[in-house]
Amino acid sequence: MGDSRTNVRLTTPVDRSAEFRSGGRRLAHLTRITPRRFTASTGTPVRGIVVGMHRVVDLGVLYFGTPVVLISTRNPDGTANVAPMSSAWWLGDQCMLGMGTGSQTSRNMARERECVLNLPSSGLVGAVDRLALLTGCPIMTPHKIEKGYRYEPDKFTAAGLTQLPADLVAAPRVAECPIQLECEVLATEPFGIDTGALAHTVRVLRAHVAEELIIPGTAHIDPVGWDPLIMKFCEFFGNGAQLHPSRLATAWQIPSAATSH
Repeated sequence: MGDSRTNVRLTTPVDRSAEFRSGGRRLAHLTRITPRRFTASTGTPVRGIVVGMHRVVDLGVLYFGTPVVLISTRNPDGTANVAPMSSAWWLGDQCMLGMGTGSQTSRNMARERECVLNLPSSGLVGAVDRLALLTGCPIMTPHKIEKGYRYEPDKFTAAGLTQLPADLVAAPRVAECPIQLECEVLATEPFGIDTGALAHTVRVLRAHVAEELIIPGTAHIDPVGWDPLIMKFCEFFGNGAQLHPSRLATAWQIPSAATSH
């Protein structure tokens, strides 16, 4: 306390003279950072040394960290399918889901126009990982075969999960998930350019939430009590810590800090 060095913000002007392009792709290189320290209130430079370095990288993966969702749908024969994904975000009562065009879940959603979004807590990481390389489609693409996927008609049992009937849709809920959102599919559109993905927009029709996660006397979830399972660069995290080895990360050959040195 009383140390003027504690009330600072850092800026890092970058010398971009080292930028190169080859064939339209930026090459990885180091950029020099001008050491500078400023006070938070006036922006006036003060004494101090800040040393930093950034590298321009053509990143292979952009999964910076999003909640895992188990999407349950109904197959053409009426059986249940459940699949993990993490390309999801919410706005109001709607959600955008990014899914591969060839996935059984995408086919089911396009046909049935409904699903259940089940949000697992970090404690369900083992069950989610067991689902990672399973597919509900008996005809697999060369890509899935290369990554080690296998066909599994009963993914609930394979993952050790339990089906619960939903109220408004035919797809089941996942009993073990603390949050279960029954949804209708509003739209399905191609996502981006040459991504091989679809963007499904869904609307939440009914939410089922574990009693202990609801702030008493409100219709709000306790953000401290809710510990979502997060997928970050194909690895599982909860409460900021890495939780469990990821089969998906292995299949996609995602390097870890521990093994890359």
